[in-house]
Amino acid sequence: MAIPDSDKTAADGSAGERKVSGAEGTDPARTEDESVSNEDLPIVEIPTTFNISPLSSQTSGPFSQDLQDPHVPTAPPQEPPAPIPKSQGQLTPPSYHPSMRFIKVQPFMHDDDLVETKTLCSRLLAHWVLLVIVACGLLALSLALGIGLGVGVSCTGKFHCSTSTVCFARSAQCDGVSDCADGEDELQCVRLSGRSSVLQVNSRGVWRTVCSANWDHTLGYSACKQLGYSSYISSSSMPLSSVESAFQANLVSVNLSQPDRQQTVKIHNTTFLSKTQCSSESVTVLKCLECGSRPMFRSRIVGGNVSKPGHFPWQASLHYQNQHLCGGSIITSRWIVTAAHCVYGFATNPMLWAVHVGLTDQPVNGVMSRSVEKIIYHANYQPKGLNYDIALLKLTEPLTFNGLVEPICLPNYGERFEEGKMCWISGWGATVDGGETSVSMHSAQVPVLSSRDCSGPVYQGAISPWIVCAGYLEGGKDSCQGDSGGPLACEDSSVWKLAGATSWGYGCAERNKPAAYTLIPHALTWIHQQMEKEEALSP
Repeated sequence: MAIPDSDKTAADGSAGERKVSGAEGTDPARTEDESVSNEDLPIVEIPTTFNISPLSSQTSGPFSQDLQDPHVPTAPPQEPPAPIPKSQGQLTPPSYHPSMRFIKVQPFMHDDDLVETKTLCSRLLAHWVLLVIVACGLLALSLALGIGLGVGVSCTGKFHCSTSTVCFARSAQCDGVSDCADGEDELQCVRLSGRSSVLQVNSRGVWRTVCSANWDHTLGYSACKQLGYSSYISSSSMPLSSVESAFQANLVSVNLSQPDRQQTVKIHNTTFLSKTQCSSESVTVLKCLECGSRPMFRSRIVGGNVSKPGHFPWQASLHYQNQHLCGGSIITSRWIVTAAHCVYGFATNPMLWAVHVGLTDQPVNGVMSRSVEKIIYHANYQPKGLNYDIALLKLTEPLTFNGLVEPICLPNYGERFEEGKMCWISGWGATVDGGETSVSMHSAQVPVLSSRDCSGPVYQGAISPWIVCAGYLEGGKDSCQGDSGGPLACEDSSVWKLAGATSWGYGCAERNKPAAYTLIPHALTWIHQQMEKEEALSP
């Protein structure tokens, strides 16, 4: 976490000084208190062997020009300077070019023997992987010419099953009948919308707002299960006139007359739905999880500083083979959101990972820790472009929420984090570009930026709808190496919501080079879909 001198606070509360390398301009910290207050196609993951460069062997920092992210190929010399990855596991490939865009990562393995072994293995494996890629490419080309083009044309405007060539009219989506072999057309048929968490269901391809009439807690629990939550808090009603205009049309009522109301149901099943004008003039508001609060910390903080217990109770430290690699955010008792580049190539053996929560200082002795049961990263993630840079970790055992450990809320459909919104970043990343990761967790307040602020030459071709930039154009405060996957957290009416996951940037805290974060509202459908799949498998 790169933070200017005046924003540094020592763990005992005394002022400390630490210069930010390359930071230009004046300190942007404010002097007054700020309230803290589907289209996815599956890909085959090919395990990759890397040449690991130990931290102790580097003479000019882990991001000197002899290092490159192993998953990112070198780029032509005329391209703009490289964004730097914000996770801690920087790995060494055979070559590097300074125009590479980087995720924020540092060396995290320190075994010289492993380095030598990996070097030989990586060379041998590279030839084998090349042959496999060529063979797969030829096969894919044949399929595309022989079948794929025809399927693409015939499926235009229709729902396409990602695991087959089957497609059908969108009116058959979310109708209670599985048309895809794995039932994916019956997933993500429920969502919470707007600032008030209004319940909507997808019926035959059309999103409809659920009226409060005939609604009860059993239906509420079923709806939360469909959102991927194992918990249910409450259902309530809200006047139709109080919700956003976009959610006031296409109203529907759920009429369930099953004798056994204890059994969970798919509430989007069309046999349960009837169009209505909402005679009660109210709609259903759903709450599945207590989230976004900081019960153990109620004071205010300004600028950037060393965090104290309870500051950011949703912050997680992701350890690979017992060393901090990336940050993450707690979204339920079993799920952690992080960046795909943190786990890409290392997801095949989740038991090598551990998640530590409720800590402010590393190492992690005595804090709440959980092993990882499953790692899921977005199927469309490609390291070269760093798009779809989102992943989920499912824990083997649920976390216990205790004030020091709490989940952050996911945003709802339709929510936006507008330009100028002040949000917070946190983590154990380096405090200077290329430096060691921090012992203490740091935090800093940064504004959400507009797309035009990330449209300069260095970002050309790198920004997509999946990306939001945040930071100061004059530099000074930024996430840095070791912060990857960590939260961009924004407070709204005393509730904290996850706006982004730290992804990449060009250096740390440099002028006109704000960091890029994976935009959680854009990844929301994918997140709930993965959670719903896993929840459906639970007893």
